[in-house]
Amino acid sequence: MNTVSFADLKLAPQILKALTESGYTTPTPIQAQAIPLVLEGNDLMAGAQTGTGKTAAFALPLLQKLLPHASPSTSPAKHPVRALILVPTRELAVQVEESVKAYAKYTHLRSLVVYGGVDIKTQTPHLKTGVEILVATPGRLLDHIEQKSVLLNTVQVLVLDEADRMLDMGFMPALKRILALLPRQRQSLMFSATFSEEIKKLSEEFMNYPTLIEVARSNATSDNITQKVYLVASEDKHQLLAKLLKGEDAKQVIVFTKTKLTASRLARQLQHEGVSADAIHGDKSQLERMQALDSFKQGKVSVLIATDVAARGLDIDHLPMVINYEIPHAAEDYVHRIGRTGRAGASGTAISLVSPEEERYLVDIEKLIKKEIKKERAELPIARASREISPPRASQEVRRAGGEPHEARGYHAPVAKKHNHDPWFDKPYVPNMGEPAAPLKKPDEAVATLKPKAAIPALFRRQS
Repeated sequence: MNTVSFADLKLAPQILKALTESGYTTPTPIQAQAIPLVLEGNDLMAGAQTGTGKTAAFALPLLQKLLPHASPSTSPAKHPVRALILVPTRELAVQVEESVKAYAKYTHLRSLVVYGGVDIKTQTPHLKTGVEILVATPGRLLDHIEQKSVLLNTVQVLVLDEADRMLDMGFMPALKRILALLPRQRQSLMFSATFSEEIKKLSEEFMNYPTLIEVARSNATSDNITQKVYLVASEDKHQLLAKLLKGEDAKQVIVFTKTKLTASRLARQLQHEGVSADAIHGDKSQLERMQALDSFKQGKVSVLIATDVAARGLDIDHLPMVINYEIPHAAEDYVHRIGRTGRAGASGTAISLVSPEEERYLVDIEKLIKKEIKKERAELPIARASREISPPRASQEVRRAGGEPHEARGYHAPVAKKHNHDPWFDKPYVPNMGEPAAPLKKPDEAVATLKPKAAIPALFRRQS
């Protein structure tokens, strides 16, 4: 089969020049199929494995279509928003806009990214200068719409990237509000790694007879990724993780957790053990998240602990390994997590630490990806702390009794405490059933029964 080139896709020389500088040589399968369809003006639903170049598949034809509107003028009126790209997370928004800016390097098309977590006032002035391509998260876009810092009545192309993730994150009400503000006559593109039945129903509401293309089976994982599962007790996970991070192929690793609390705690533990680690999750400010991500990309941090907020959109070149410290409850999230490695044809390793209580989620994952993952029992040294502190006499007594020593089972018998108190308090309460109590005496009688005062010696008597 003849290899298709980007020049064969009828892209402008300015765009081809930027692609060459970015290191692109030939289009990926999703790009080769999607770009011609978008250039023809079709609405499109494109599904492909994560890491196969979906961003370029919609960004390149989008730039080509908008090229006639490019203007060197500084007037905001010459740069209305003509393309809107909606994404679910801040990290993905930043990376998509970086790609768009790189591809548009030799054109006069402007792009901007807006997202939550930062002061909206820092974004408003840039919006008012005018941009043709706006990349946004739904919530922050609605903020700008309410402040009237952006208008969407000139949008010609709408792109929903990772649409299934938007649905999972509860963006449906925001999406419907945004869609109502867009012109009816427009081109709509939906790109995602997975397409559920709910997503397909959503497409019927805002797309016109979309063409469906799927380069790989939905929810499939890349063949370039070696998947492995270690069966391990929850309390032993940290010890196993530390062992894995010492391996030669663990020079750069993303470790996924389910909660923000676990991510922060794990990062602190690894730092204390001398590992250059940092955490990235929703509780951190956007600046902190970007700094952690930049440090990881530059190699200053070798281990990045992340929640699922980072599972989509993290694009790190040649990431060798991903570790699931805790596997996700949603099987689809597993596909996106491990998709951070093995990108663009490179090989990668995905390791999951699975405790007994998590095995039911592993069954769902294998059912989704239609593949059984290789499993191994974790081999870890047995902790000897309890053996060192247990008294020798205890094990000898157990052996004499014909039983197994406590130390062999990994624990020792507790030492009985001595009771240092009056045994009277251990007796049960017994009510006094003797003679009836004497009746109360009258006040005069009570005074009469008092003991007489002792005689005062003469030495202390007052002399009259």
